[in-house]
Amino acid sequence: MDDPLIVVALLLVAACATAAVAVRDPERQALVLAVLGTALAVLFTVLQAPDVGLSQLAVGSALTPLLLMLSVRKVRRRERGKGRTR
Repeated sequence: MDDPLIVVALLLVAACATAAVAVRDPERQALVLAVLGTALAVLFTVLQAPDVGLSQLAVGSALTPLLLMLSVRKVRRRERGKGRTR
């Protein structure tokens, strides 16, 4: 009964990882990365590693995408600021 669930979780991870590579916009990449982190957390939970799943949920689904979004926002603000001074 667990095997079909593992296959579904693996397919979900593969689809999210492919989407993360295919998306070109950094803001959307960060959002897809958050979804990928959630899918990985589900996979780890299905594979009976709930501690790793919780860590992945905290770091991969929340912290890393948040830091990426803040970095992209700061870079875009600087680019807009440089465009005005010229």
